[in-house]
Amino acid sequence: MRMVNLDTHMLVFAVGDELRPGERTVLARERWSISAIVLWELAKLTQLGRLNLDLDDREVAGVLGRVHVWPIDLDIAQASIRLDFRGDPADEIIAATSVVHDIPLLTRDRVIRRSRIVPLAATA
Repeated sequence: MRMVNLDTHMLVFAVGDELRPGERTVLARERWSISAIVLWELAKLTQLGRLNLDLDDREVAGVLGRVHVWPIDLDIAQASIRLDFRGDPADEIIAATSVVHDIPLLTRDRVIRRSRIVPLAATA
């Protein structure tokens, strides 16, 4: 089975059943993966009250337990500073994860979607 990399918002949309039809199709046929920084972002957004997600909930934990987590290593750190866009540092790490592991990124982020370097998941 092939793999797709989800950014933080896409993982939240998937858990909250707020996917667009093309996104739903991609996620139904691909194994899900995330950068390790997505877990930190989920915790931080919850702490700040910008995300209402109970990370201790069994269903949420079950979904997260089935997702492959890519560690942040030196290759990803270096790739993050060689991207053709600048943005939120977490987004850069997430995009660099897709570049290094050559897996498509599923995102709605307009800045990342304009990249000529980051492999993107086709949702159409």
